[in-house]
Amino acid sequence: MKTNQKKIVSDLFEKWANETVVQIKPLPQSGSSRSYYRIFGNTKTVIGVYNLDRKENEAFLSFSNHFLTQKLNVPEIYVSDIDNNSYLQKDLGDITLFSLLNSDKTENEIKNLYKKIIENLPEFQIIGGKELDYNKCYPRAAFDKQSMMWDLSYFKYYYLKLSNTPFDEQKLEDDFNTFSDFLLEADCSYFLYRDMQSRNIMIYDNVPYFIDYQGGRKGALQYDIASLLFDAKANLSQSLRDELLEYYIETISKYIKVDKNKFIRFYYGYVLIRILQAMGAYGFRGLYEKKEHFLQSIPYAVNNLKWLLLSKHITIPIPELTKVIEHLIDKENSKSTFKVTHNLNVKINSFSYCKGIPQDNSGNGGGFVFDCRALHNPGKYNEYKNYTGKDKTVIDFLKNQKETDEFLSHIYALVDKSVERYIERDFSNLMVSFGCTGGRHRSVYCAENLYKHLMEKYNITIELNHCEKRNW
Repeated sequence: MKTNQKKIVSDLFEKWANETVVQIKPLPQSGSSRSYYRIFGNTKTVIGVYNLDRKENEAFLSFSNHFLTQKLNVPEIYVSDIDNNSYLQKDLGDITLFSLLNSDKTENEIKNLYKKIIENLPEFQIIGGKELDYNKCYPRAAFDKQSMMWDLSYFKYYYLKLSNTPFDEQKLEDDFNTFSDFLLEADCSYFLYRDMQSRNIMIYDNVPYFIDYQGGRKGALQYDIASLLFDAKANLSQSLRDELLEYYIETISKYIKVDKNKFIRFYYGYVLIRILQAMGAYGFRGLYEKKEHFLQSIPYAVNNLKWLLLSKHITIPIPELTKVIEHLIDKENSKSTFKVTHNLNVKINSFSYCKGIPQDNSGNGGGFVFDCRALHNPGKYNEYKNYTGKDKTVIDFLKNQKETDEFLSHIYALVDKSVERYIERDFSNLMVSFGCTGGRHRSVYCAENLYKHLMEKYNITIELNHCEKRNW
């Protein structure tokens, strides 16, 4: 099947680009069933998408074309073949908001980035949603009573039941009805992006771009800002959430009249339903499909539920749901249900072979050492000499070399196996070092990429050390 997918998107590329595929690389699978490929030709690079869900494809393509006419920051669609479940879109790179949250950016830089994203959000919700063809929405045209009950049932069946959480079924259903009726009292006439979270926001040329809006439909403004600010693993401080919520209300007030107290009352209700929907997804992917990295988000989500309950922002009577939440935030129950926190510390180094391989001070003997000197060296060219593997110009140079992705993919496979085995055996330390001639370009690029890869996949402690940084 995978081979057939690759052939379909490759054929589509060659027909559109009028050039041969030089390299095609599958991108990591996320929470969806869609398959993504980065396709390289002689002069063009695109993202190829294969998805068997025709209606979802039609929704995404229709929304994309509409948003592009509104000059919104979404990927350009180059060509589609709906009968073969595929389309090609602009390659926006690999930098997501989530990856930047785990980088060395300061808190102020992160805050300013969120503000830039918030400034874009009403363009989708208020302006972009005005003439949108809601008949293309899938599976429903609005985040209505049915949609809400689906999400709450998702939480019940894939989280509560799979985690053996006790509840009274009829009382919980009664609360779900009360809760959804309350949420529908909000103004639900705007475009609801549906999955506004840190992995669906790309940062391309320092500008936020938005992806994965195919589940969009008509709904309340509060849902998307709740999704963004209470994104589990983004783990924003509550003070920053409060500041960004204020900024969002100020921003939408430029477009529409807002009753701030009323807006905030409904906002925390949408925070709750979003957290519950996300926990259903974590249960389905983690507890049912056994994908452990989805379980890593659960402690963050439970912590958000704890804050929401203690802050008393939910004022409607939902006693059985409250009882369930109280059970979930019990610390001992959470610890016994999910094994997601590990003591493993992975230290990643970049170094210069001229200065020697870094010593492992943990007493475990050094772990992996990877020689990056087989990769094409940007340091040979004057225009790259004063940059490092963290700079965009060097990143672009190395990404465009066919062997770089192949080199890293083998490393990911090896290191992942060790990380998972070390977690099973409760080991404490693993060291991975990347060496090149000067410790400035290739080794730094590889170390940075392994750091991002492990951060997104495992709940472990990771240290990143560039041995030659003092000489940059």
